Amino acid sequence: MARPPRTPAQPVPGLTHPLGATICPEGVNFSLFSRHATGVELLFFDHAEDAQPTRVFRLDPVRNRTYYYWHLCIPDVSPGQLYGYRVYGPFAPDKGHRFNPEKLLLDPYGRCVVTPKTYSRDAAITPGDNCATAMKNAVVDVHDYDWEGDEPLRCPASRTIVYEMHVRGFTRNPNSGVAEEKRGTFAGVIEKIPYLKDLGITAVELLPVFEFDPLDCPPGLVNYWGYAPVSFFSPHKAYSSGHAYLAAINEFRDMVKALHRAGIEVILDVVYNHTAEGSETGPTFSFKGIDNLTYYILESDRCRYANYSGTGNTFKANHPVVRRMIVDSLCYWVEEMHVDGFRFDLASILARDSSGNTMANPPALWDIESEPRLAGTKFMAEAWDAAGLYQVGTFVGDSWKEWNGRFRDDVRDFFRGEDGTVCKLASRLLGSPDIYGHKGREAEQSVNFVTCHDGFTLNDLVSYEVKHNEANREQNRDGHDDNRSWNCGVEGPTNDPAINRLRNKQVKNFLATTLLSLGMPMLTMGDEVRHTQRGNNNAYCQDNELSWFDWSLLDEHADIHRFVKMIALRRLLRDVAPEQERRSLTEFLESARKTWHGVELDQPDWADHSHSIALCIEVAEEGIVFHFILNGYTEGLDFELPPRLNGSRWRRWIDTSLDSPDDIVNWRTAPAIQGPRYHAAAHSTVVLISATDGP
Repeated sequence: MARPPRTPAQPVPGLTHPLGATICPEGVNFSLFSRHATGVELLFFDHAEDAQPTRVFRLDPVRNRTYYYWHLCIPDVSPGQLYGYRVYGPFAPDKGHRFNPEKLLLDPYGRCVVTPKTYSRDAAITPGDNCATAMKNAVVDVHDYDWEGDEPLRCPASRTIVYEMHVRGFTRNPNSGVAEEKRGTFAGVIEKIPYLKDLGITAVELLPVFEFDPLDCPPGLVNYWGYAPVSFFSPHKAYSSGHAYLAAINEFRDMVKALHRAGIEVILDVVYNHTAEGSETGPTFSFKGIDNLTYYILESDRCRYANYSGTGNTFKANHPVVRRMIVDSLCYWVEEMHVDGFRFDLASILARDSSGNTMANPPALWDIESEPRLAGTKFMAEAWDAAGLYQVGTFVGDSWKEWNGRFRDDVRDFFRGEDGTVCKLASRLLGSPDIYGHKGREAEQSVNFVTCHDGFTLNDLVSYEVKHNEANREQNRDGHDDNRSWNCGVEGPTNDPAINRLRNKQVKNFLATTLLSLGMPMLTMGDEVRHTQRGNNNAYCQDNELSWFDWSLLDEHADIHRFVKMIALRRLLRDVAPEQERRSLTEFLESARKTWHGVELDQPDWADHSHSIALCIEVAEEGIVFHFILNGYTEGLDFELPPRLNGSRWRRWIDTSLDSPDDIVNWRTAPAIQGPRYHAAAHSTVVLISATDGP
């Protein structure tokens, strides 16, 4: 006799906390915040492409609502169950409301997002039901993973070297040597960990890995960078080599665990300033349809979105509910995913109030910094926004590091021969005390970089005068015009050996300055092999070989790759310092005696028309002296050297004008300098070293 179909257990009212879908002894508890909703439905699906739900639960405004939290506990639900919400309420843009029960909505606290093959951004904009084409959430058991004792690395900022990289772009190229099914995934990164370790970096800063909308871009292209979030808790499914709904979660964890075993921290580039829902003409994925007035900063007419992000909308980060979600998201990635830090995209937006005004003490920033679960986590701020708010040097907080945009601009200007740059360069070399000195903070508050994902690559910085973004299909209107670049005489690629030699030298100048200045250095993926984007300085929509790491360049530009490794590994200091010290260059130099010189000792030229400077740094207790020479002139200069005592001699550690392997050597085998002067070639960086116990 056949058994009758099993009747599903009946739902119970559930709890307001925790938000999202949480596995509990009674089943799965669902909780959603919406202050202005009049009704909520929870929909279950069997498959991502289903046009109709298999079960619908209408939440009772009396039994399933406490304060503004809608909640329901459903027994007999397993991890992987697909779900979404319909939220009812007024569609009254003039009052800030955009409820639309035709649209399936993502859970703001959803731990997994599943995108159907039929996904359509347009269907989330135009009238009509969009279940078949909408992204859906999946229930996750966040504790179902064996971390095998993994712990945060807590690498001191003074010993951190950041490598900004794109998960997909790092291994997507067929010449990466990674198995085809793993190219462009978290698993692909694992296969390339030996390369990262050999490079000498201590942390990877991953461009956005939160689930994002790949269609938030011009028609026919793909959003590659990922600055279009639809979820703040879910790793991007397309970065997983597995096909199961939940595969990305544990594959991300596998990557973190493997990087930690190699001594490499994981920092996430996070986007809490806007979402992929765009402007008032954009799609409805989640926040817009759940409680638009709560989540977004609106213009005074409430019909239009404030656009401090340059992407169509701005998150209302200092609303109590939103800032709690941001903190909860950060804690989730630290506690459950074991990440070590965060770089906050357009972080100054988190300092704006509900009207868009700048706050002196933004609750969102202080909540993040003071949250005990985040103690010891690295925080880096891109301390500006797209509406002109620039807070480099004044960003609120005690522990935030800042992307130093002035380091980028001033170092670029010096090496392209601009007037009035010597004084600025001197400050950048010493951790920018003119910017950060008033805070009495360590030099590592300054995150030093010359290039990042946004703008020219290092190769293109020395090869192009202007941007060439035609491939983005926006008539070259997008991207920055203020590139502060110099093409060394010819726009784009050239066969002229003199120009190519000059470009190579300039690349090494930028790398040496970034890695040797006081502060936290950051390199950009591919710069160590002179990757080119052919002059495109805004390749956010170029998911192709223009953006992907080209592994063939390891051979073509082996000299640059070697140059980076020789500095980044800080082998010099391992030779110099006692075994128990293991101090970084910053720790050596920050407290050392420093004197400025010009071509003559004690005569630095600070004039606007000057283009060279020399810096002598003496670490008395170690008996070590460094002498830095930076020559931005078009001609070589002879620099007088400080006299050495106790029989020690100056030795040439770095000279960017020389061919590899003479451009950088092991200091103990470095050639001694004969005579009282050193000739620094045009457009070159020189570092000499002397130690009392040296050979």
